[in-house]
Amino acid sequence: MIDRDSPLAARVDDERETPRVPQLAPHELIRLKMAASGLDHASIAAGAELDAETRGRFAALVERRLAGEPLQYLESTVQFGPIEVAVDRRALIPRPETEILWDDAVRSLGDAGPGTVIVDLCTGTGVLALALKHAFPRAQVYATDVDTEALALAAENADRLGLDVTFVDGDLFDALPGGLKGRVDLLVANPPYVSDSEWPTLEPQITDYEPRLALVAGPHGTEVIARIADEAYWWLGIGGWLFCEIGATQGSAADELFGALDREIRADLAGRDRYVAARKGAGCCI
Repeated sequence: MIDRDSPLAARVDDERETPRVPQLAPHELIRLKMAASGLDHASIAAGAELDAETRGRFAALVERRLAGEPLQYLESTVQFGPIEVAVDRRALIPRPETEILWDDAVRSLGDAGPGTVIVDLCTGTGVLALALKHAFPRAQVYATDVDTEALALAAENADRLGLDVTFVDGDLFDALPGGLKGRVDLLVANPPYVSDSEWPTLEPQITDYEPRLALVAGPHGTEVIARIADEAYWWLGIGGWLFCEIGATQGSAADELFGALDREIRADLAGRDRYVAARKGAGCCI
């Protein structure tokens, strides 16, 4: 017979209260317990006991995850390079592929003084703009988005991190001060690049929870990328860099769209075409 006051009994009770737990992967259970309790990974992995209130929060998170809600929304934050940003249903969840783009952008720019201008289009949570401001604190960083709710979340992230980024409500370059034209040293973008026909084929945890506006570009999926390509040359300064995320099947189209710039299509860790790396007036390959 189990002693009802023993740690083993508490764990048994925990399992009875959340009978669907085994359907989740072990790493997800650990992360949800961390989110519910505020404890670190080591403490949870070592079998730290959870009180009744925490077990209740954990059970609720498990149910939401089993219903399909993205793990990142349940955790409320995402680590991205050197920063951690808050995430919720107002904006797209930052992906590892975008972190690769950020890392290449940082290495390519190299250094930035007070006169350096960095622009992030379709900023969403603000993650690219904020991570770039962290890397280049003396640079002027501007970020735009057409979604006012996403911009509000980005501004909240900036306040929490203490990073000075200028967030502007508007459509791509139209939101930027005209005086920046021809002066941008680094332009980054993670624009919508899913087509209308692709949207219903995505996983429900995407279509049911993440904002369609941040993902779907139009009938072909390249509509927003094409608009960025049309104007990027005129906004970049000589030697200015551009990094724009694309869909895995859009490499050839993107290479043609950004034909005014020296460019190459770079792959993600899975070997799929993932973003355009381009430069105005100089060879782009590093």
